[in-house]
Amino acid sequence: MSLVDRLPEEIDADPDAIFDAFVEWNSERGLTLYPAQEEALIEVVSGNNLILATPTGSGKSLVAAGAHFAALTRDVRTFYTAPIKALVSEKFFDLCALFGTENVGMMTGDASVNPGAPIICCTAEILANVALRDGAKADIGQVVMDEFHFYAEPDRGWAWQVPLLELPDVQFILMSATLGDVSRFEEDLTRRTGRSTAVVKNAERPVPLVYSYRMTPLHETLEEMLTTNQAPVYVVHFTQAAAMERAQALMSINMSTKTEKEAIAALIGNFRFTTRFGRALSRLVRHGIGVHHAGMLPKYRRLVERLAQAGLLKVICGTDTLGVGVNVPIRTVLFTALSKYDGNKVRRLRAREFHQIAGRAGRAGFDTIGYVVCQAPDHVVENEKALAKIGDDPKRRRGYARKKPPEGFVGWSEETFEKLQSAEPEPLNSRFKVSNAMLLAVINRPGDCYAAMKHLLTDNHEDRKWQRRHISQAIAIYRSLLAGGVVEKLAEPDDQGRMARLTVDLQEDFALNQALSTFALATLELLDMESPNYALDMVSIIESILDDPRQILSAQLNKARGEAVAQMKADGIEYEERMELLNDVTYPMPLADLLLGAYETYRRGHPWVGDYTVSPKTVVRDMYERAMTFADYIQFYELARSEGTVLRYLADAYRTLSRTIPEHLKTEDLIDLIEWLGELVRQVDSSLLDEWEQLQNPTGELEAPSLEERTRPVTANTRAFRVLVRNAMFRLIELASLEREQELAELAPDVDWGAALDAYYDDHEEIGTGPDARGPGLLRIEEEKEFWRVRQVVADPAGDGDWGIDAQVDLGASDEEGRAVVHVIGLNRL
Repeated sequence: MSLVDRLPEEIDADPDAIFDAFVEWNSERGLTLYPAQEEALIEVVSGNNLILATPTGSGKSLVAAGAHFAALTRDVRTFYTAPIKALVSEKFFDLCALFGTENVGMMTGDASVNPGAPIICCTAEILANVALRDGAKADIGQVVMDEFHFYAEPDRGWAWQVPLLELPDVQFILMSATLGDVSRFEEDLTRRTGRSTAVVKNAERPVPLVYSYRMTPLHETLEEMLTTNQAPVYVVHFTQAAAMERAQALMSINMSTKTEKEAIAALIGNFRFTTRFGRALSRLVRHGIGVHHAGMLPKYRRLVERLAQAGLLKVICGTDTLGVGVNVPIRTVLFTALSKYDGNKVRRLRAREFHQIAGRAGRAGFDTIGYVVCQAPDHVVENEKALAKIGDDPKRRRGYARKKPPEGFVGWSEETFEKLQSAEPEPLNSRFKVSNAMLLAVINRPGDCYAAMKHLLTDNHEDRKWQRRHISQAIAIYRSLLAGGVVEKLAEPDDQGRMARLTVDLQEDFALNQALSTFALATLELLDMESPNYALDMVSIIESILDDPRQILSAQLNKARGEAVAQMKADGIEYEERMELLNDVTYPMPLADLLLGAYETYRRGHPWVGDYTVSPKTVVRDMYERAMTFADYIQFYELARSEGTVLRYLADAYRTLSRTIPEHLKTEDLIDLIEWLGELVRQVDSSLLDEWEQLQNPTGELEAPSLEERTRPVTANTRAFRVLVRNAMFRLIELASLEREQELAELAPDVDWGAALDAYYDDHEEIGTGPDARGPGLLRIEEEKEFWRVRQVVADPAGDGDWGIDAQVDLGASDEEGRAVVHVIGLNRL
């Protein structure tokens, strides 16, 4: 029986009846609540606010489920918020299983499913914008804020604070294992909501932790752990590169027995390792070693998590991203360092960061004890090892030249480790922020906007100094809105009590979805549909409103600078001048002048976009123009450690292209391009699109992404497959135009490219690669059952079309590999 079937029939059910119904349901599942869970749930069903600051693995998710259950019994809407979309999506599926798909909705900005449901899963930003838009009249009775320590995040912390300020009639449940001192939140919530606020903390950890500091080399430490039943071990690194390098270095250790390796192979089954990183990961996991970080493809991370949950991985090398919302049973957490680069400088870990990661050790239901181990710095270990060999001879010890730490190293010691163990997480600092969107939302809602903004600006959690700064900023924004004619003062309150009003219509849910989507729609209309670059220019406009994928743009910049330096050297430019000229080199930004000019014009009439900046860039267009596969692109820009970042960006671009561009603006070329992009993403990792499409059309039973890949045959989407074939053939044309015979030989080793190109250039001076050269008009396809026969006509300057590249496309092999498998016959004259 599902949890929703246990709801009491009376809306005003007695708190004891609600508590007993929930406890009974858990008992039937074989679960007994911990004392801290019972205490927390009693407070929740009694209608009190709750701050739940118990250790990782102590069952906060079950308390959250009980809170939603209590809200449903009282017929009030309950919101669950989390810091990242992936965690929101995971919780959505979990709650659908508990309460039924009809009772659960989701809002992330990317996807909106059943938004009128009584239970809503959303990012903190979504809830904050609902609170700003509707204020105290918002249709929300309860809010569960998970990972509440994100309140202190510099860029996003405002979203955790605004609901506390704007929703006085709501019951709040704030949860995190690393909150630190919460006394001010306790007092503040009680004052604002009029409800008592209970704090449940210092609960006994279900699985106690044992700490140790190691002076042995890491591989020796791990070998000892494997023999003393301390695996699985999560080896914490603070860069993705270090995690992968460590995993490969550990291949010399015998991790698994033959039986265990057979079990790993059986669970992997027919899983497709489709990329270069994937093939490296395949070797590692079959040896019993996992890798886990945010740059991996989702399917690879899920595979590692599933193997770990099955107890088949002895060691997982990963980054500190494991600390948020990942369900991987780990017995031992091994820190390779207690310092990290935070984007500005190298510093020691803060107590909150340490506890967030260390808390993953020892999971209830899997372990009776957890281990947290810290390695001494490498140079310290080497010095101790050398001194141990020397022995007690004082003369020899004095003569030993100790190995020094690397330059810029920020060290740690056993004392550092001990202090972190006992240190309370740092107090959560307020990160309130004023924006155009905040003022517009408050002005647009019924009531006196001046009083509402005064409340927001003077009764937030900032100190008085920062409040004054926010007030000055709000006044400046308000004056700019008045000067721009976007807002006008009213001599008398209108029928909804407004003292000012907007003179423009806000887009529906303008702060809840892609903020620049309306700008993109307006800019799309500026393009000429007859232009040969129309489809690609449409893509560039859409790409300009997507979040910047920093790793990709950095790789593009490195590539552009490398090519620029090579050209400048060839041109004989001196070093000093080269370095000066390099400052002007950037990653490619198609339509930059058009986009930046259109943005400035649009912003004057739509000031809320001032909180966001249009960002010209090219990833989708770049890949399409270069006629590259996903693997080609990863290799070209050396992005093997960021495959997941690249694919998530491509998936976001596909979703935005699909739902933002109106049908009347879509040409056949643009439809082809969108179909190609969707199929490319699906063949690399179908989960990103399968989940989105399932959420867009939630019919039947919703299922969380599974390990089994159900990728449809690449040839099933004929339109997209034709584009894949066209791109594969055009890639050959592009390489031929550059006379890159070695790369052509790698793609088609049976062709004598040198002789073929010599013969072509006897007839023509160049090979065209413009828009017409890559268009469908120059590709001839004869479709047969098992093969397609294709001829890519070369765009010669005379327009004769007498030369072309002939090939066969193997349909069966294409389905097997998820790409167009092309066997080139040759470059021939008709």
